[in-house]
Amino acid sequence: MAARLGEVSAPARVAGPDEGVTVEELALAARNHGLPLEALRYDVTPPGLHYVLTHYDIPATDAGGWRLTVGGEVREPLVLDLDALRARPAVTRRVTMECAGNGRALLSPRPVSQPWLVEAVGTAEWTGVPLRVLLAEAGVRPAAVEAVFTGADHGVERGVEQDYRRSLPLAVATGDDPEVLVAYAMNGAPLPPQHGHPLRLVVPGWYGMAQVKWLRDITLADRPFTGFQQAVAYRLRQSPEEAGEPVTRIAPRALLLPPGFPDFMSRVRVVRPGEVHLEGRAWSGHAPVTRVEVSADGGGSWREAELDPPQAGHPWAWRHWRHRWTAVPGRHVLSARATDARGRTQPLDQPWNRGGFAVNLVQRVEVHCLDGAPGEPAGP
Repeated sequence: MAARLGEVSAPARVAGPDEGVTVEELALAARNHGLPLEALRYDVTPPGLHYVLTHYDIPATDAGGWRLTVGGEVREPLVLDLDALRARPAVTRRVTMECAGNGRALLSPRPVSQPWLVEAVGTAEWTGVPLRVLLAEAGVRPAAVEAVFTGADHGVERGVEQDYRRSLPLAVATGDDPEVLVAYAMNGAPLPPQHGHPLRLVVPGWYGMAQVKWLRDITLADRPFTGFQQAVAYRLRQSPEEAGEPVTRIAPRALLLPPGFPDFMSRVRVVRPGEVHLEGRAWSGHAPVTRVEVSADGGGSWREAELDPPQAGHPWAWRHWRHRWTAVPGRHVLSARATDARGRTQPLDQPWNRGGFAVNLVQRVEVHCLDGAPGEPAGP
């Protein structure tokens, strides 16, 4: 008997009480990887350390034969190869990108999907052509309301066979703050395969689901796009029956570069008594980060950290922060939280949603301060 898509592609679900991470989730975690938190030390994340989320297979792509089409509600449809794109004036933007599901595995009950903790983030310098330039060249017709982007990755999700497609409102697609890029380079080199070679979309300030990889088509539509990744997935909802609100801009978050050294299995940190230099990164897709606070007692009390000046010319990149903490023997829980210029901040108790999206719960880093000398076991 022939298989049906519904038999090989299960509906979304929430984990049952006391249900552990499934084999399917482990398989996703083996394909997709987060940023090792010690890599927060880099202003610009090396490509191999930047987080990766791939919905389907990484497609086989031929840069020499690649074509980007721009059509729909335009006056002059475009067909562009990579040489044509590189011949246009290029811009480079440093952008912090975060997966919309970052933090999902910390929710209870847990949405069953890619089990991110807090590491699904990275910052890169993306080079390409502003989308607004290409759309102006094509000539946007008055009927256009959205731009729909199609990638070359193809698969099935919740019983729906599909190319990966997302859309942006026309005002975002044609705007200059943020300025959306059709990018062909990452950190000064051609895009790696896992990051969308040879072309991808970069939408500063928006979660990663908007940054369509392996980009092959842009279509201006005269009505809102209702494809799976837009109308079904990436919605903030409490139940399957709700239409929900769309996931768009990145909620504020601060992450701590783990101090000291780790236990291999638990990743619990170990430090010695005395002054410990704490540092990390903070970002928001809504407005610049204006404040970072640090707690050494699991959020019971907070002290303000020192923020580095904003990176000149990089309004969509994370901001470095630092703080001095005096460690005393015992167990401690370190946390950091960011607040942006619009007053958005991180919660200590995360509101739940069925997809596990836009989670920006305050990070908790367990630290043990030992009273023995290096190489000696801890005291009694």
